[in-house]
Amino acid sequence: MKTPAPDLTFEKALWQAGVEAVAGIDEAGRGALAGPVAAAAVVLPPEDDMLALLAGVRDSKQMTPAQRNRWSVQIKKLALAWGVGFASAGEIDQLGILPATRLAAERALGELGLTPGHLILDYLFLTESQLPQTSLVKGDQRSLSVAAASVLAKTTRDAELVRLDEQFPGYGFSRHKGYGTSVHCAAMQSLGLSPVHRQTFHLHRGAKHV
Repeated sequence: MKTPAPDLTFEKALWQAGVEAVAGIDEAGRGALAGPVAAAAVVLPPEDDMLALLAGVRDSKQMTPAQRNRWSVQIKKLALAWGVGFASAGEIDQLGILPATRLAAERALGELGLTPGHLILDYLFLTESQLPQTSLVKGDQRSLSVAAASVLAKTTRDAELVRLDEQFPGYGFSRHKGYGTSVHCAAMQSLGLSPVHRQTFHLHRGAKHV
């Protein structure tokens, strides 16, 4: 069964209520074993034609890398504002993955250059934020703003893992983006953990540190 495309139902309700700046927020990399967690915030113009102009935007996991890269350019071009934030592997170890994800989202909001009147998030609340929020189950499949944020979070994080692959060769970061593939796990056993691995995620593995 084909998954319905995200739309502007939630955004339109807020626009009609007088909230012009609605920020969709989503993350990428929560389940990875290495690299940062990324979050993006996207504020789309309060215009109905956004649905047609961003007709190919979906939950980033439902798109190919080429599609994500192509649509990320269009999202950045059309958005009123957008921002991406990271929380490092060290911060994930120190805070835990959920608080670190919230930190990345707060940093993404800080990059917008404006203060949204409402946030739409994918199964997440920013507990430290005073902004009105709506948390949606499968938000990246229901809200176009959240889907757009998922694309920017994913493409920006993927680019960072390509950079980390050059800095820490041998792990294959550019291929698996830090997720626990068999190739990645074999490299960790052979090379040990790099400084960008999430140490707390590996305590049960007994992997050596480098």
